[in-house]
Amino acid sequence: MDLGWYWNRLRSMSMPEIAHRFVEQAKKSQSRRMTEGWCRFGSDVLTAVPVLPGLAKAVDAAPAALREDAARAAADFMSGSFTALGVTWPTFSMTDAQASIWHLDPVTERHWPSDRYCFDVGYRGATEMGDVKYAWEFSRLQFLQPLALDARLSGNAKALAFVERAIASWHASNLPFKGIGWSSGIELGLRVISLLVVTSLIGDQLSISTQQRIEEMLRSHAYWLARYPSRFSSANNHLIAEAAALYLIGATCPFVRNAERLKMRAEAVLVREAQLQIHADGVAAEQSPTYGALTSELLLLCAFVGEHRGEPMPDIVATRLAAFAEWIFWLAEPSGIVPAIGDDDEGRVLTLGQEELGYATSVAAAIAGFTGHSDRVPPHTPTLRNTLAPPATPAPAPTGTRRFLQGGYTVHRVAASICPAATLVIDHAQLGYLAIAAHGHADALSFTLAVDGKALFVDPGTYLYHSGYQWRDWFRNTRAHNTVSVEGAEQSIISGAFNWSHKAQTRLDSLESGSETLVLASHDGYKGRFGVRHARDFTFKDNELVLHDALLGGPDRKAEIVLQLAPDCEVTAEGDALVVQRASEPIARIMFPSNGTVTQTRGEDRLEGGWVSPHFGVKVPATRLAWHGTIGVDGVSTRIMLTDVAEACHPGVNDASH
Repeated sequence: MDLGWYWNRLRSMSMPEIAHRFVEQAKKSQSRRMTEGWCRFGSDVLTAVPVLPGLAKAVDAAPAALREDAARAAADFMSGSFTALGVTWPTFSMTDAQASIWHLDPVTERHWPSDRYCFDVGYRGATEMGDVKYAWEFSRLQFLQPLALDARLSGNAKALAFVERAIASWHASNLPFKGIGWSSGIELGLRVISLLVVTSLIGDQLSISTQQRIEEMLRSHAYWLARYPSRFSSANNHLIAEAAALYLIGATCPFVRNAERLKMRAEAVLVREAQLQIHADGVAAEQSPTYGALTSELLLLCAFVGEHRGEPMPDIVATRLAAFAEWIFWLAEPSGIVPAIGDDDEGRVLTLGQEELGYATSVAAAIAGFTGHSDRVPPHTPTLRNTLAPPATPAPAPTGTRRFLQGGYTVHRVAASICPAATLVIDHAQLGYLAIAAHGHADALSFTLAVDGKALFVDPGTYLYHSGYQWRDWFRNTRAHNTVSVEGAEQSIISGAFNWSHKAQTRLDSLESGSETLVLASHDGYKGRFGVRHARDFTFKDNELVLHDALLGGPDRKAEIVLQLAPDCEVTAEGDALVVQRASEPIARIMFPSNGTVTQTRGEDRLEGGWVSPHFGVKVPATRLAWHGTIGVDGVSTRIMLTDVAEACHPGVNDASH
């Protein structure tokens, strides 16, 4: 038992939540008697196969490219190949003899216990088993989606047989409420959706025994999800996944007890959470575009089903989804990629199992199609979710300045006709959502900058969760982001892999329309310890970004200003300036304050940075620049000039004073 985790978690709870947790724990103890097997959820009478209304018709109209993608993915899975979260699993086959694959950690090559009551399996903090996410990922059964799609669209009998073997294997290897597959509601929710995709596409082709197994799985999942909902400080994307699964079960599974009541209660949760977890300006409350995409995709699927049932959800759901799509539209580059902000564990809802660098834009495009906003379609690569509502072609990229004041971001985009094109994303948001801010990073007053559609200054990403240990802390701490650290300290203090003991509060101090100043904001993260408030002024004019940092209200302090570059960028010195290059071509010149020293790190083994995580489970070397000096109330300025590239486009733009 990780006592430290429980203590820090307890400190984040209100008294009502503590009372709820005691009741929940009593229910969990009582449920140990419910592990006798599938007999509790069986039935002698087989009812109609559950179908998500509208889904089969939507995929039947899938373009040829999507059919080909599904066929390739199905062939890979049937050959025993599975890759996710930066790792390739050992080759497997779907037989009962190979059932241990469901509990395997492919990194440590250990197996999580399958015969132990799920809530007795410890997975938080340091564990010799590895990161539980790998076992959870495989048990989401999302690889069945392309198999079912291929079986439907091409009549692939081998794919159909593989689906049946996989369901039989999971059913035999994961008895109700035993093993790690039952310990987290979001995992059950996503697995339910995979099963309903299968039954919607090829349910009438499945054998009676497979249909019976699926019914038992859906009944047991509905029971467990309704019994242990995520509440209070846990009511983030997990709650939406749980409610989405219960809504879809209630809408399609009359054989589940109290199905209509489950649907009604779940819909009320979804409507409420759409307004809580997506701000009115579209920003995801969890401060992560990709987690926002996950919650939005769940909401979109439920709204799609409600529409096709003739019971549409309240308009506010579509309104918040459309607002989220607009936020992503402003963030997206021509490649369809949005900057990394906060956590990203590469969770998906409807998927062919392929790597999706443009996941958020794919979701936003599907939302734009569903809500009828053809003017908000970002560049994207279509995948299974885009069959729900095929969008129009991508709209022209926005230009100018867009402020998302409720969510806490300002996006400034320079048009491609002005060389170079640039996308500046400024973070003046709060740390994260709810008491634990589980997926936020200590990135107040940080920024990202892309030039000509390619990342230049970046957020370092996520890397790992449960097995990350010190690396988990590094990738979300202050010194890993493009902001200021005072006296080597963090603006917000980490107290667990998904928790914080102290959260900096950010404030927007000035916003003058028409001013060169895009944002002037500050936060109190250092106030209690060092007596100062960090304020940062962002100005952008004539392809030059100026960062003015000041520490207000106290004595001068030692500080560090960080600029984390993208992995494909290199830095050379040129007099007092640092020149950033990509493929030997200059991109920008950096002028740090003269009253300090600058260090470079790249791929350091110690926790000093120089790493970027482009995917979960992967980290690659990337140059980190750090200025060390003293900052006081008058502040210091860092200048980032994109004039080297501009000179190539418009000779004479460069000024010798730069």
